[in-house]
Amino acid sequence: MFPENVEWQIRQQPTHHAMIAIFRRKTRVLAAFILVLVIYLLFGLVPDRRDTLFGFTYVRTSYDWSKQALKYPISEYTPLPTGRPLSLPKVQYAFTTDTSPQGVAREAVLASRRAEVKDAFEKSWTSYKNVGFGYDELMPVSGKGRDAPGFGGWGATLVDSLSTLWIMGLKEEFYEAAAAAVTIDWADTRDTSCNFFETTIRHLGGLLGAYDLSLETALLEKAIELGDMLYMAYDTPNHMPPFWLDFANAKDGEQVAGNHDPSASVTSSSLEFTRLAQLTGDNKYYDVINRVTLVLDDWQNKTALPGMWPTFFDFAQLQLNSDNSFTLGALADSLYEYLPKTYALLGGLEPMYEKLYRGAMDTVIKNLLFRPMTPDQDDILFSGNVYVSSDTGAHLTAEGQHLACFVGGMFGLGGQLFNIPEHLEIGEKITRGCVWAYDAMPTGIMPEIFNLFKCETLDPCEWDEAQWENEANTQLKKGFKNARDPRYLLRPEAIESVFLMYRMTGNSEYQEMAWRMFQAIRKATETELAFSSIASVRDTVTEKTDSMESFWLAETLRYFYLIFSSPDLVNLDEYVLNTEAHPLKRPR
Repeated sequence: MFPENVEWQIRQQPTHHAMIAIFRRKTRVLAAFILVLVIYLLFGLVPDRRDTLFGFTYVRTSYDWSKQALKYPISEYTPLPTGRPLSLPKVQYAFTTDTSPQGVAREAVLASRRAEVKDAFEKSWTSYKNVGFGYDELMPVSGKGRDAPGFGGWGATLVDSLSTLWIMGLKEEFYEAAAAAVTIDWADTRDTSCNFFETTIRHLGGLLGAYDLSLETALLEKAIELGDMLYMAYDTPNHMPPFWLDFANAKDGEQVAGNHDPSASVTSSSLEFTRLAQLTGDNKYYDVINRVTLVLDDWQNKTALPGMWPTFFDFAQLQLNSDNSFTLGALADSLYEYLPKTYALLGGLEPMYEKLYRGAMDTVIKNLLFRPMTPDQDDILFSGNVYVSSDTGAHLTAEGQHLACFVGGMFGLGGQLFNIPEHLEIGEKITRGCVWAYDAMPTGIMPEIFNLFKCETLDPCEWDEAQWENEANTQLKKGFKNARDPRYLLRPEAIESVFLMYRMTGNSEYQEMAWRMFQAIRKATETELAFSSIASVRDTVTEKTDSMESFWLAETLRYFYLIFSSPDLVNLDEYVLNTEAHPLKRPR
């Protein structure tokens, strides 16, 4: 409604009419003033969680976990190791700039490849953004958004992609995404619990990595809020975390560790919690992950396969010998991955991580690694699975997993950090094995899980044609027994190791492998909107399964982009990458 023109009424009407109009105007003003006052009293005194913080409109979580009383308080925290970080061996190859005509031409090729990877990311990101930052994932065929079970509905792809946006130079999109991320309310969820591991590596790792790249303090503040919530997972009778962080149980002090939890899920927080302790100066975060590491140290040589830890843990009873299966693949992977990485993040000041790595890899080399039997006697390795029987001892299954392709990069990193040259060599052979498996399939992509024929030792062995014909699916490349799970889920582990091997050796052959892999993945998975998991890598006309997990943007495309970029971009002597590829700054 427009306000009345009182001056016009005074000029055109007798005085008493004008006075009536003025009175009416004053009455309306008074009524409006009273209405505003009532609204203020009703709503203005309610605390507003929306602040302007470091240039962002920041929404504080509606439940402050930092003020939650602990059922099992810790009287004295183990502090972060102190002292000047050690002068550790260089991880990254000493690259030089080639200014020759050949070098300039090569850089032009890499720039073109980089641009194509960036285009794939932007296509995926734009489609995700269009369905809404509030969803965890985009469904890349139907165009819908979905929330992943146990992820809280906290925008997993949003937070997971922050570092990629920054690394690819998409600064406008980064700040748009960061502005959305700092409004997340960790208490605003339909879920009654969250997946402790996934929330740690994707959300907490994503916020910390984005902060370490951008130094935007609002992102660190949001990470601290989340860290305080995740810290409650350790408020159990023995301070070991469960698989699920149940919010009601955490508030009531009723949490207990699980008796059959995946070992990776309950041991893979050391990078994120250590970095949070370094950035905040609060030792409580380091204390809890150090307690877990001490348990690993205590049990390393008391399991059914001394040197390694089983796939599943009974953390409730602190019995790590109740399972006789051992793997570097699904369910156990990042337990081992984080050993050399946490050593690096702590500047080498905690030697226990080197000890655990060396002991575990000695056992892996003797028991889990195998060389596949192939007609060409390819010099490649894979990491299989071992089951220890009380009757027959350790039995190796020659199974390959896409998830286990990270092992090549892990061996390389351990070899560099701990000056073990043979580990770098092993890492190269495992990485080349994964690339061999990519090249073996009609789509140019390796399956999720497959079985191979193995040599009896890590040395070359003669090809057995009769065995292959009798036992294998002969439609597959010779060397494969089967492809029992033929899916490709947009996973990053193979390109992760290819990237790391390139950065550690300087061998440009790895860039050619990466380009071949990227072209194959793009061709097999691209949809109108983005990129999708596929049902089978054996079918050149692929069936899209309408799934695009956040690691596609956080890891897979990030590694592809980095391998074609300047080696100074996320230098491995300056950063440690968590298992979701989030770069955490190493101390100096």
